[in-house]
Amino acid sequence: MARILLLGLEPEAVDYSDPALPPGMNAEKIRAGIAVALKQFSDRGWESDVGFIRPDKTAGPTVERQLCSTNYDCVVIGGGVRLPPRNLTLLEVVINAVRKAAPGAAIAFNTRPHDSADAAARWVAAGSRAL
Repeated sequence: MARILLLGLEPEAVDYSDPALPPGMNAEKIRAGIAVALKQFSDRGWESDVGFIRPDKTAGPTVERQLCSTNYDCVVIGGGVRLPPRNLTLLEVVINAVRKAAPGAAIAFNTRPHDSADAAARWVAAGSRAL
């Protein structure tokens, strides 16, 4: 059974006024999308966890602690971490933390919480690790 970590910003820590984010996005929509993603993971027979980070110096250590607690097959990094250009350094911190703490885990990117299972499936499905 595959185990997936859905990793993203704490919904209350997101600057929703950033034009790089989808219009109309808010914490309630993100939480609803996460619930959909977790159900989709479960429907595929996967175990999953959600890891929230803050856009500050705690992000890297938080990711490492989460990844050291369980073996994950894939880490899906949410759009709030990677879409806003001002989060480039945060994205680098997160990716390097994943590489360090879970070098065998695939890394996938969603476009919104609702397509997280599809993002993970690109890497969890049999034979998809070899491109």
